[in-house]
Amino acid sequence: MASIVAELRGLLRSNQLEDSEVELRRYAVDQAPVIDFQLPLAVVFPESVADVQAVIRACSAAGVAVVPRGAGTGVSGGAHAVRNCIVMSLERMDRILDLNPDDETAVVEPGVVNAVLNEAAAAHGLMYAPDPASFRTSTIGGNVATNAGGLRCAKYGVTRDSVLALDVVLADGSLIHTGHQTFKGVAGYDLTGMLVGSEGTLGIVVGITVRLKYLPREVHTVAAFYPDFRMAAAGVLAVGRARVQPAIMELLDGGTLEQLDDIHGSDLSARGRSLLLIQTDGFGAAAEAEEVRDVLRAGGATVTTEVSSEAERLVELRRHSRGVEVDDQYRVGEDVAVPRSRLVDYIAELESMAARHRVNLKVVAHAGDGNLHPTFWIERTADAVEQDAMAGLQRALDDSITVALDMGGTITGEHGVGQYKLRWLGQEQPEPVRALQRRIKELFDPAGILNPGKAI
Repeated sequence: MASIVAELRGLLRSNQLEDSEVELRRYAVDQAPVIDFQLPLAVVFPESVADVQAVIRACSAAGVAVVPRGAGTGVSGGAHAVRNCIVMSLERMDRILDLNPDDETAVVEPGVVNAVLNEAAAAHGLMYAPDPASFRTSTIGGNVATNAGGLRCAKYGVTRDSVLALDVVLADGSLIHTGHQTFKGVAGYDLTGMLVGSEGTLGIVVGITVRLKYLPREVHTVAAFYPDFRMAAAGVLAVGRARVQPAIMELLDGGTLEQLDDIHGSDLSARGRSLLLIQTDGFGAAAEAEEVRDVLRAGGATVTTEVSSEAERLVELRRHSRGVEVDDQYRVGEDVAVPRSRLVDYIAELESMAARHRVNLKVVAHAGDGNLHPTFWIERTADAVEQDAMAGLQRALDDSITVALDMGGTITGEHGVGQYKLRWLGQEQPEPVRALQRRIKELFDPAGILNPGKAI
């Protein structure tokens, strides 16, 4: 193990490898609960495709695992270090290589931050549509690894819907290019689509060609307060039945409103027990927003009556609604999705299971596509009580998955499986499907060095 660190030190410049305990601990985990904490042997910081290839070739020859990492904002353990691994941080590969306003495309390195690409695109009246809540710090490479979503998914889709082509370093150090520069292209198997969301288990993404969208010239935001969470969820379905397509539909429960009040000094929880935020965009934004207001008022909501700067501020608060905490064994934020028609039913089940297992619950949701983020947590108490509470927390998490699957949902809508969700994957995917995925993994990575123990 020491020899691979020495070899990598010889391949890279002195500032491209860290092995101090402080840095190893910093890069050992992302923001997910830690199941099996491991320190990597070293952290490397490639600055070019050639650097990535050199590291991968050395690690492949030595049989040493490589865990790729972006900004570390993931919440499923996809960037957790494994035993005797090298963590490869791609944060320094942060150049926008090309931005073509006529083709409406951009080519970026994996370390480009989502917000930085959007700032560059905005100068041409364009935007990169995926916008996870961490868009100010998360990288495009990390977005690709998990097929990240975000607030605008309701209208613009997830990361895969915006990726046209990838440059990928394979497990033997070779470089391939998948996809195309055009919006349409159906030649051969869709390797690009398969690599998006593969969590670094099939290759290291070193270049990304994305499709850009038009930056809306007009945006209207509607805030609707409800007396309870289920009524707000019903409002989501009512907007759908009106055949209005918002860009953003976000749902926050009472616990989330209280947390936001504590952090920001607002008075949201005094105005309702649930908040539905809807944003329309484009040339028809005003007309769509007015239709939304009428629909939501008919469903019992207290609705902002005109273009509201406060409503826009609430969207920004929603982006920070996970608060300042990082998930750990006492607090776990989930990421499930159900058919939109089952939103009300699923929310009722969440409230019931939280009461049954005596755990705390707050919920936010990308309601436009049925993607919910319930957070269960328990208070830290005396050991004997704590053990019972921990058992209740785990039962609530298990129930939240089982119920979502029974309703036709999925164990992860946008965060990825990572390391943390592997225990539930078998409930969603039968063995023949999992066996096929393992065969694909073996084809791309026969020695199993790329982010082992994650995703599948």
